[in-house]
Amino acid sequence: MENHFSVFNMPKVELHIHLDASIRPETILYFARKKQMQSLSCENLETLQKHVVCSSPGNLTEFLSKFHIYMPAVVGDREAVKRIAYEFVEMKAREGLVYVEVRYNPHLFANCNVHPIQWNQKEGDLTPEEVVQLVNAGLKEGERDFNIKARSILCCLRHMPDWSPEIIELCKKYHNDTVVAIDLAGDEGLRSETFPGHLKAYEEAVRCGIHRTVHAGEAGPPSVVREAVDMLKAERIGHGYHTLQDPALYERLLKMDMHFEMCPWSSYITGACDSDFTKHPLIQLKKDRANYSLNNDGPLPLGVSLEKDYKIAKSFMGFSEEDFMRMNINAARSCFLPDDEKNNLLELLYKAYRRRDF
Repeated sequence: MENHFSVFNMPKVELHIHLDASIRPETILYFARKKQMQSLSCENLETLQKHVVCSSPGNLTEFLSKFHIYMPAVVGDREAVKRIAYEFVEMKAREGLVYVEVRYNPHLFANCNVHPIQWNQKEGDLTPEEVVQLVNAGLKEGERDFNIKARSILCCLRHMPDWSPEIIELCKKYHNDTVVAIDLAGDEGLRSETFPGHLKAYEEAVRCGIHRTVHAGEAGPPSVVREAVDMLKAERIGHGYHTLQDPALYERLLKMDMHFEMCPWSSYITGACDSDFTKHPLIQLKKDRANYSLNNDGPLPLGVSLEKDYKIAKSFMGFSEEDFMRMNINAARSCFLPDDEKNNLLELLYKAYRRRDF
């Protein structure tokens, strides 16, 4: 890596990254050939990456369209789901992480790509619960082999409210094995207040002590962030860039010590923020000593690793070594581990950084 700064080689924490956006291209090609998918099996890695990587700024819809190209190769395949989770942990260990929370929707990996009422499961089909079990197994084996702690977050999808009741039940059943939280992702134009399934799932999460994060203020206005905090009782905000367009809301969340899961390169590719990184909302958060983390979001469609986000923060946003250390401490402080494990993680970082005054 050019222009090394020592903190990049120190232990790091990542809180916002999607499992279905973190699949190795080699793995996609392997399972495409296994399924004899002509659309992908004839591809080499270079050609596949040209099809699935967003190389220039566009919009969130264009970014999400890439998933339709490669996900058919792996959905519904037990071997694929476990392998993807295992290889994810390996990838993150190589990036120097000591803790990561990876999120996914189990129905999508089970290939429930239709409305649940219309989904007629056949014998041998992969169920959403089996997906969770397979991901859990892959993450645990990765932890064992690569000396990194990995936990998962189960995603509800805004356009699939009928899946949310099952998502929260899976969160409850596998709470801290490895599941630590619930998330809501998707089209922010679909307001959760109009979908009782999402509201009830989050109400149940609060009742049962399940941690909560919500994608909000990425493509949508500040009102979506306000809804996430007030109605869904979010403890963290995924992205949240447009929060700053409402100064009163932003000030309120600063006082609440709300954690923002920031993804600079992703925000550039999806058009969520100004393409000029020197105008990125993250700069204001840094100036205000806000509570935030630096995350990749998804290396496959973005075509970059977490290192890219660190380089952007250093080169365009004026991040110092101390800023990076403080940010990782805040990420650890805001993670969804049980208190004893969280304290152990913080202690690991304090020792590695040789300071505690953040």
